[in-house]
Amino acid sequence: MTETRPDIELADLRENRALRLTVRNVAALNLGYFGIEFAVALAIGSVALVADSVDFLEDAAVNIVILAGLGLPVARRAQLGMLLATIILVPSLATAWTAWQSFAYGLVPEPTPLTLTGLGALAVNFVCARLLAQHRTSGGSLTRAAFLSARNDVIANAAIIAAGLLTAATLSRWPDLLVGVGIGLLNAGAAREVWVAARAEHAAARA
Repeated sequence: MTETRPDIELADLRENRALRLTVRNVAALNLGYFGIEFAVALAIGSVALVADSVDFLEDAAVNIVILAGLGLPVARRAQLGMLLATIILVPSLATAWTAWQSFAYGLVPEPTPLTLTGLGALAVNFVCARLLAQHRTSGGSLTRAAFLSARNDVIANAAIIAAGLLTAATLSRWPDLLVGVGIGLLNAGAAREVWVAARAEHAAARA
């Protein structure tokens, strides 16, 4: 027996409310950990943590924009998706600047704070990715942007932990520097995926 329209509309309403709550919680988690990670990054001079902390700030902004755009038509959501693809490039630019600073001055970050902060970031992003995974197909390119960003951040945080361990073993700046550059490239790839998905969504809405 097929669902009646009121039943379908009620299910859609519940899904929308659940998605809004998820996005709000993910935005708060990202904004809170941004402050923690950025403070540690400045204290120890870590390229990887600077790049990742800016990424937390970007993720918070992405989810706030998603929250604002959930009630918009598909075409407008697609336009926001293209805007978010541009926003995701911001950590890549921040990474390039901090990487240059590290290369020029030869700074070696303290390995213990680097590793512990990476572990904390991994935990936060894992929770965010799990929360967003159940909604990644229900909000178009906007929720796809948030899910891809959280998923990539889990990978990046695992690399930060490895960089901390290698820094402790070698006392070299290169593990932190290379991971920082890798985070920037990962975000650039995510930006391309979101842009392609948003363009396709926008074209379908105009057809």
